[in-house]
Amino acid sequence: QVQLVESGGGLLQAGGSLRLSCAASGRTFSRYAMGWFRQVPGKEREFVADINWTGERTYYADSVKGRFTISRDNAKNTVYLQMNSLKPEDTAVYYCATGRFYPIRTTNADYWGHGTQVTVSS
Repeated sequence: QVQLVESGGGLLQAGGSLRLSCAASGRTFSRYAMGWFRQVPGKEREFVADINWTGERTYYADSVKGRFTISRDNAKNTVYLQMNSLKPEDTAVYYCATGRFYPIRTTNADYWGHGTQVTVSS
Protein backbone atom coordinates (compact mmCIF):
# COMPACT_ATOMS: atom_id res chain seq x y z
CA GLN A 1 0.00 0.00 0.00
CA VAL A 2 1.39 3.37 -1.03
CA GLN A 3 1.49 6.03 1.66
CA LEU A 4 2.30 9.70 1.26
CA VAL A 5 2.69 11.81 4.38
CA GLU A 6 3.05 15.57 4.07
CA SER A 7 4.58 17.78 6.74
CA GLY A 8 5.90 21.29 7.18
CA GLY A 9 2.74 23.34 6.88
CA GLY A 10 1.99 26.21 9.20
CA LEU A 11 0.94 29.81 9.74
CA LEU A 12 3.21 32.62 8.68
CA GLN A 13 3.22 36.19 7.43
CA ALA A 14 3.38 37.27 3.83
CA GLY A 15 6.90 37.34 2.45
CA GLY A 16 8.01 34.40 4.53
CA SER A 17 9.28 30.98 3.51
CA LEU A 18 8.26 27.45 4.25
CA ARG A 19 9.44 24.03 3.13
CA LEU A 20 6.97 21.20 2.75
CA SER A 21 8.05 17.57 2.78
CA CYS A 22 6.30 14.47 1.54
CA ALA A 23 7.58 11.10 2.67
CA ALA A 24 6.61 8.16 0.48
CA SER A 25 6.48 4.47 1.19
CA GLY A 26 5.09 1.36 -0.43
CA ARG A 27 6.53 1.68 -3.92
CA THR A 28 9.86 2.19 -5.59
CA PHE A 29 9.94 5.92 -5.14
CA SER A 30 12.62 6.65 -7.71
CA ARG A 31 10.52 5.22 -10.55
CA TYR A 32 7.58 7.58 -10.16
CA ALA A 33 6.76 11.18 -10.83
CA MET A 34 5.77 13.35 -7.89
CA GLY A 35 3.68 16.45 -7.69
CA TRP A 36 2.37 19.11 -5.34
CA PHE A 37 -1.18 20.41 -5.53
CA ARG A 38 -3.26 22.73 -3.40
CA GLN A 39 -6.89 23.32 -2.64
CA VAL A 40 -8.96 25.97 -0.91
CA PRO A 41 -12.54 25.40 0.26
CA GLY A 42 -15.04 25.68 -2.55
CA LYS A 43 -12.47 25.40 -5.31
CA GLU A 44 -11.01 22.57 -7.30
CA ARG A 45 -7.65 21.13 -6.43
CA GLU A 46 -5.03 22.86 -8.54
CA PHE A 47 -1.60 21.91 -9.80
CA VAL A 48 1.40 23.60 -8.19
CA ALA A 49 4.53 21.77 -9.35
CA ASP A 50 5.79 18.40 -10.44
CA ILE A 51 9.06 16.55 -10.89
CA ASN A 52 10.01 13.49 -12.89
CA TRP A 53 11.57 10.37 -11.43
CA THR A 54 15.17 11.50 -11.88
CA GLY A 55 14.57 15.06 -10.72
CA GLU A 56 15.88 16.46 -13.99
CA ARG A 57 12.54 17.79 -15.17
CA THR A 58 10.29 20.12 -13.25
CA TYR A 59 7.29 22.24 -14.11
CA TYR A 60 5.44 24.95 -12.20
CA ALA A 61 2.12 26.68 -12.27
CA ASP A 62 2.47 30.28 -13.42
CA SER A 63 1.22 31.50 -10.05
CA VAL A 64 4.22 30.03 -8.22
CA LYS A 65 6.94 30.16 -10.84
CA GLY A 66 10.07 31.86 -9.52
CA ARG A 67 8.92 31.55 -5.90
CA PHE A 68 8.50 27.79 -5.34
CA THR A 69 11.01 25.02 -5.98
CA ILE A 70 10.24 21.33 -6.10
CA SER A 71 12.98 18.78 -5.46
CA ARG A 72 13.33 15.16 -4.49
CA ASP A 73 15.73 12.93 -2.61
CA ASN A 74 15.28 9.41 -3.89
CA ALA A 75 17.56 8.02 -1.19
CA LYS A 76 15.13 9.36 1.42
CA ASN A 77 11.94 8.68 -0.57
CA THR A 78 11.00 12.29 -0.04
CA VAL A 79 9.86 15.16 -2.23
CA TYR A 80 10.07 18.77 -1.11
CA LEU A 81 8.42 22.04 -1.95
CA GLN A 82 10.41 25.12 -0.99
CA MET A 83 8.07 28.10 -0.91
CA ASN A 84 9.51 31.60 -0.80
CA SER A 85 7.94 35.05 -0.94
CA LEU A 86 4.66 33.61 0.21
CA LYS A 87 1.47 35.54 -0.44
CA PRO A 88 -1.96 35.37 1.24
CA GLU A 89 -3.32 33.80 -1.95
CA ASP A 90 -0.98 30.84 -1.38
CA THR A 91 -3.13 29.87 1.59
CA ALA A 92 -4.45 26.35 0.98
CA VAL A 93 -4.17 22.74 1.93
CA TYR A 94 -1.16 21.36 0.07
CA TYR A 95 -1.19 17.78 -1.14
CA CYS A 96 1.52 15.63 -2.64
CA ALA A 97 0.73 12.96 -5.18
CA THR A 98 2.52 10.26 -7.09
CA GLY A 99 1.94 8.85 -10.53
CA ARG A 100 3.49 6.49 -13.03
CA PHE A 101 3.70 9.08 -15.76
CA TYR A 102 5.26 12.51 -16.06
CA PRO A 103 3.86 15.13 -16.16
CA ILE A 104 1.56 14.45 -13.24
CA ARG A 105 -1.76 16.19 -12.89
CA THR A 106 -4.93 15.64 -10.88
CA THR A 107 -6.27 13.36 -13.62
CA ASN A 108 -3.40 10.87 -13.65
CA ALA A 109 -2.14 10.83 -10.07
CA ASP A 110 -2.33 7.37 -8.54
CA TYR A 111 -2.05 8.19 -4.84
CA TRP A 112 -2.54 11.24 -2.67
CA GLY A 113 -1.44 12.32 0.74
CA HIS A 114 -3.82 13.75 3.32
CA GLY A 115 -2.53 17.28 2.97
CA THR A 116 -0.91 19.93 5.14
CA GLN A 117 -2.37 23.37 5.81
CA VAL A 118 -0.46 26.48 4.82
CA THR A 119 -1.86 29.80 5.97
CA VAL A 120 -0.28 33.09 4.94
CA SER A 121 -1.46 36.24 6.69
CA SER A 122 -1.18 39.70 5.21
